[in-house]
Amino acid sequence: MREKPYLTFSQHLKQRFGGRVHKISIDAGFSCPNRGATRDRPGCLFCDPDGSGAVGIDRGFPVAEQLALGKEVMIRKYKAKHFLAYFQPFSNTFAPPARLRSLYDEALGVEGMVGLAVGTRPDCVPPEVLDLLAEYHRRTYFWLELGLQSSHDQTLDLLRRGHDYACFLDAYAAAKARGLRICVHVILGLPGESRVDMLATADEMARLRVDGIKLHLLHVLRGTPLGEMYQQGGIDILEQQEYVSLVADVLERLPAQTLIHRLTGDGPRDTLLAPLWSLNKWEVLNAIEEELHRRGTRQGSRFAAD
Repeated sequence: MREKPYLTFSQHLKQRFGGRVHKISIDAGFSCPNRGATRDRPGCLFCDPDGSGAVGIDRGFPVAEQLALGKEVMIRKYKAKHFLAYFQPFSNTFAPPARLRSLYDEALGVEGMVGLAVGTRPDCVPPEVLDLLAEYHRRTYFWLELGLQSSHDQTLDLLRRGHDYACFLDAYAAAKARGLRICVHVILGLPGESRVDMLATADEMARLRVDGIKLHLLHVLRGTPLGEMYQQGGIDILEQQEYVSLVADVLERLPAQTLIHRLTGDGPRDTLLAPLWSLNKWEVLNAIEEELHRRGTRQGSRFAAD
């Protein structure tokens, strides 16, 4: 098997833990500033009413039970032994530190959990929360996942994110000052963004030398404001080859040490309006790898260190 032309998160985990580590997503009942305390506000333009990545989560069960159910599936399918508890939907630091500590400890108490990953927004990490996360960084294997989506304020305004790029930079600097590993989420194909705009965001991530990155293809879902815009003909969607070429360009710009947590995603089949080609996830991933091999390049080929 030929070597991948980019540094995968799964490869890193295997090296660190001596075997495959399976991430189990859990919904701990958090909301986010854009959704309000009861998740009843519209949220960001693209946001699934159930929260990002909510497919397959046994919501409604306590954290430990969700993890136990996830483990059963992973053990049955893959004979898995090591797991990472992933607090995924909504903003998983949007609560007082005492509640966060209780939920994170509950997750770590489940047998086989080797660490935590916590997804949130850059406007939901005040100093007291970052101090708490730093404790977990010292105590276990820990990732903070920050949803940025774009480095362009005009796009963030359009998306109704409720924060600007300066807010992200402040949060990023404060988290790095505490030694945290950070994975940044970026969406490619956002309304109004050109290829130049998207590559400018990639260049910013390269400048920051982010520890990890998740590249998301823009999914248009039924029941979202973005879905309504799409159905009214107001959004252009990337074609598969456009996306493949764009991801290859991004990878070439990132430092070789940045861990690639994700290169695409698969939206929920029952609500996905576009692009339907994204449902063939492995076809897309294979095409990205083939594009880099065709070019004779790899992650970091265009990265210019200071």
